[in-house]
Amino acid sequence: MQKPGKKLSFLIAGAAASALVLSGCSGAGSTGGGDAADNTITVLMVGNPQMEDIQKLTADNFTKTSGVTVKFTILPENELRDKVTQDVANQGGQYDAVTVGAYEVPIWAKNGWLHELSTQAGADSAYDTADLIKPMVQSLTGDDGKMYAAPFYGESSFLMYNKEMFEAKGLTMPEKPTWAQVADFAAKLDDKNKGVAGICLRGLPGWGEMFAPLTTVVNTYGGTWFEKDWTPKVNAPEFKEAANFYVDLVKKHGESGAPQAGFTECLNTFGQGKAAMWYDATSAAGTLEDPNSSKVAGKVGYAYAPVNKTEYSGWLWTWAFAMPKTTKKQDNAWKFISWATSKDYEKLVGEKLGWSRLPSGKRTSTYSIPEYKESAKAFADITLGSIENANPTNPGLQPRPALGVQFVGVPEFADLGTKVSQELSASLAGSKTVDQALNDGQKLAEEVAKNYK
Repeated sequence: MQKPGKKLSFLIAGAAASALVLSGCSGAGSTGGGDAADNTITVLMVGNPQMEDIQKLTADNFTKTSGVTVKFTILPENELRDKVTQDVANQGGQYDAVTVGAYEVPIWAKNGWLHELSTQAGADSAYDTADLIKPMVQSLTGDDGKMYAAPFYGESSFLMYNKEMFEAKGLTMPEKPTWAQVADFAAKLDDKNKGVAGICLRGLPGWGEMFAPLTTVVNTYGGTWFEKDWTPKVNAPEFKEAANFYVDLVKKHGESGAPQAGFTECLNTFGQGKAAMWYDATSAAGTLEDPNSSKVAGKVGYAYAPVNKTEYSGWLWTWAFAMPKTTKKQDNAWKFISWATSKDYEKLVGEKLGWSRLPSGKRTSTYSIPEYKESAKAFADITLGSIENANPTNPGLQPRPALGVQFVGVPEFADLGTKVSQELSASLAGSKTVDQALNDGQKLAEEVAKNYK
């Protein structure tokens, strides 16, 4: 069987080289993070609210006490994935710490692209690795049993809804809704005259954008990307039914500009009161409950991820800090990573920015903090329940060939998922049918399957 990690490394290296030529070598002059004696580290992060918070807090807190200056680069999710993959896989050495997810870490650890962090974490009693939530640690563990990234926050997915809009229509959201119920609610709450969508769902292409929520819909409808023996099922009836449902729901009752709407756009849409419901990451709740950034703070209800044929359907994800093998500043990089993922950092966020904004979902102790429990009482229990009930081994109705709820844990999936999402985003825009998009996707999946048959 072909080793997919080596294949991906070759493909990415070529893509990265091309990207550097096209970008005019914008990263030139930054190899290995600079002189090892320099107390400055470079950190690449995804542009989510939790990362924007740590950027605000670092200079006056971490740098002030450690003497380590941090230069941040923050990018939208799709751009972040491209940039970090190019740099880490191509051994570019531009960054000392990067945010990566549960999909990348086991693959990259196997390829030898990351420093293991278990040794440093275990040697630091104050870090308290035993406090980290087990599913999060497991998702960041290599074949050797060592942790190759430290979770910054963990999440599953759930349904968020505007309680005022539901009350105005006399509607009641069940704790565990079905997708049929959600579609019915969306039709009743859609108010285009007021610029309010019935629901917001990601339509932005990307395996980690559109297909994060959509793959959970596929799972609960009885579909799968691949069967246990790697038989591709992208154009199977169950996959088509789920994708048609998703696309039709967005086209009829979703947000305007859906093909360009990802996590950030839906966060803004729902947070500004322009959507009645939003199915997405549990980590969004902290921002929605902050009155400084949300018009719906205190008005949001939370329900488990909608289902069809399964009992639960929430995904499992963590954004985590990893240390590329190319860094020459391991000690300072670990100082930052351990601070960013510590109990003390959570306390700092609570005291400085508000307790609902804690980067939660990674530490058991978080859910015992009185101030957090009070500020997050609307969503804390259902967040933890969603995380605990996510099943990366068997998230649907049939056995899977690789781990992952909203992704398939093999290197080729990033390219496969992104290409199929581009086809489906075109369906949202009306340029092709969903069935046509998935028939094309089946051919791509058959090529992936050849590596494992």
